[in-house]
Amino acid sequence: MKFSTKTRYGVRAILEIAMNDSENGIYQKDIAKNQNISYKYLDHIMNSLKVAGLITKASGRKSGYVLTKKPEEITINDIHNAFEPGVCVVDCLSHNYSCKREGKCASKGFWGKLNNQIIAYLKATTIQDLLENQVKLDDIVN
Repeated sequence: MKFSTKTRYGVRAILEIAMNDSENGIYQKDIAKNQNISYKYLDHIMNSLKVAGLITKASGRKSGYVLTKKPEEITINDIHNAFEPGVCVVDCLSHNYSCKREGKCASKGFWGKLNNQIIAYLKATTIQDLLENQVKLDDIVN
């Protein structure tokens, strides 16, 4: 299983916004520069994050992006769901997949449990958790 670049960059963009404590938010060009993401590609990511209700423009002219919730209220699962309909480690767990082995396959239960563990981990990890890790990393570097 591999997460899309949109999900991975979405996490980085949200983290960058969370690290910025300005009332005016952070500009998309600064997020792109700080996270080494193409501005054009980041535009698609930011739009999806806005549609998902995770970020918004700060009020006023010349404003950047801010979070719509506290960092401890935004999970990695929320960000992932802004780009993908959910987590599905194997095709047979998908609702629109028909398998000839349905009801006869012991491995499907294994994949289902793994899928549920991944979802639980994504739901349990918040942007606040990543912020705290980033502070620790910054302390080591400085």
